[in-house]
Amino acid sequence: MESDNNEVYKVSNSLRAGITSVWRSNSVSAGAFSMSSREEQDDEEALIWAAVLEKLPTYNRLKKGILTTSRGEANEVDVNNLGQQERQRLVEKLVKVAEVYNEEFLLKLKNRIARVGISLPTIEVRFEHLNVEAEAYVGSRALPTFFNFCANIVEGFLNSLNILPSRKKHLTILKDVSGIIRPGRMTLLLGPPGSVKTTLLLALAGKLDSSLKNRCDISQHDVHIGEMTVRETLAFSARCQGVGSRYEMLAELTRREKAAGIKPDPDIDVFMKAAATEGQEVSVITDYILKILGLDVCADTMVGDEILRGISGGQRKRVTTGEMLVGPAQALFMDEISNSTTFQIVNSLRQFIHILEGTILISLLQPAPETYDLFDDIILISNGHIVYQGPREYVLEFFKFMGFECPKRKGVADFLQEVTSQKEQQQYWAREEEPYRFVTVKGFTDTFKSFYLGKKLEDELRIPFDKRKSHRAALTTKIYGVSEKQLLESCMSRELLPMKRNSFVYIFKLSQLSIMALVAMTLFFRTKMHRDSLTDGGIYTGALFFVVNIIMFNDVEILNEAELESSHVGVLAGAYLLTKDVTHTRNELRITRDKPEDSSWQNSYTEIPLTLHDEIS
Repeated sequence: MESDNNEVYKVSNSLRAGITSVWRSNSVSAGAFSMSSREEQDDEEALIWAAVLEKLPTYNRLKKGILTTSRGEANEVDVNNLGQQERQRLVEKLVKVAEVYNEEFLLKLKNRIARVGISLPTIEVRFEHLNVEAEAYVGSRALPTFFNFCANIVEGFLNSLNILPSRKKHLTILKDVSGIIRPGRMTLLLGPPGSVKTTLLLALAGKLDSSLKNRCDISQHDVHIGEMTVRETLAFSARCQGVGSRYEMLAELTRREKAAGIKPDPDIDVFMKAAATEGQEVSVITDYILKILGLDVCADTMVGDEILRGISGGQRKRVTTGEMLVGPAQALFMDEISNSTTFQIVNSLRQFIHILEGTILISLLQPAPETYDLFDDIILISNGHIVYQGPREYVLEFFKFMGFECPKRKGVADFLQEVTSQKEQQQYWAREEEPYRFVTVKGFTDTFKSFYLGKKLEDELRIPFDKRKSHRAALTTKIYGVSEKQLLESCMSRELLPMKRNSFVYIFKLSQLSIMALVAMTLFFRTKMHRDSLTDGGIYTGALFFVVNIIMFNDVEILNEAELESSHVGVLAGAYLLTKDVTHTRNELRITRDKPEDSSWQNSYTEIPLTLHDEIS
């Protein structure tokens, strides 16, 4: 896999700096915002704010907030110790109906940040002359047979010695593609099956430059740990990803509000402080994502798998999406999230992207017309070429320029995926005065470059990105979202969770081992035993055989458990989209189970009590 011009990521930033250099770039006069953010203030909240929170230093102020109880009383709370009922009540108050109030809630968040002169970090992804190539066996030689496996080993050895030339075929997957994915705009990636949409997502996700972070991929496969509930799955993901630059941003926001004498909305204030607190077992962000994705109705239901009954397929798809939304990533690359709830997911993401200026690229196969209309930009790819990239409103204009029109009763998305196909193209030919001629994908690509939208895109790419305008909190080059100690604690608590949930099985096993140890001890117990005859040797041999037998069967059981666990090592969120497994997003973000050996550490720790008891027995 290689790039002619090295894939160019000209983003809105490269590094996250400290509070002083990142968030204090814009000055604000102290008297500019002397009025309260709410015209009608609750007297009790105002008194608590003036008496307690307003006098606290910034560091302590970030840990306190005012939360209204179910009886309407305003109390001072510690955001680090919010209970489940308090979090749910807060989210219910802010986003009572997700479809109605979520946009209003996001606008409140943005207005609070913007009114003190703080700009949100944005990411713009640019790629120029991107080529992806590979060498692979084709035909029957590519089948995973025993003969091919042995032949590959021998051939690889001979190739390394330059004795035998390689029989792999050279394949060009992406062919000189360029484009821009802009922040604050919903971008849809369309293309027929086999049009290498996944490879493009993989490249844009940073696999060609692993030093860039703060972006994640959401795979089309939903692989989760079936014994965990929906809430536990999202909470674990949020705990491992960390809070990014939220804490630094909130610290600067609080400092500016204190200097300007601004009293923020109490509910928004508590939400932002709780969302910026690192290390919580369950974050308020988890409850918020559950709400906007419609998963609050099944939050405490097991995810389930092939054996354990759990949530439905559509809900499982939303869990996959939610695992990444709970994190601090500013750029999302989503691969084939099509299901019955696609419209709800895309609509929620649209509000987030438009208001908070995130960056997103979503790959869909056959989106419904109402889902298609939610997007701002379209990227149409076919056979490794980008056929069209630009605003959704002008895509039909380009194809009309090429001589093709979409029928009135035909979905635009379906038309775009069929118009480049040799079998389907003729039915859309609209120039009756001219005979139809097949237009190849290369012909579409070359024509788009001369089309006014293609020329505009080329002009924008020709101008180098001014890095001085970038925001230092947009990207981070840190490998882990949290410390390795916190990752270990999170993974340990996750592994202990099934043990607590199936405590009867483990207690029964310990009891069984104890009884077996007692029986074996009494069977071979001797106060004085001779070693002179063949009978004595038989007794010794029998004891050794019994011990070896017990150890062997216990080890077989451990191996079976390890095999089951290894099937989950590729579980839960992913960025390595080549295998389209959910593991890959988490591996790319270094959330958890980065490597199989890391997962084995956690499993080994949780198995220590039983294994020790086993071996002693």
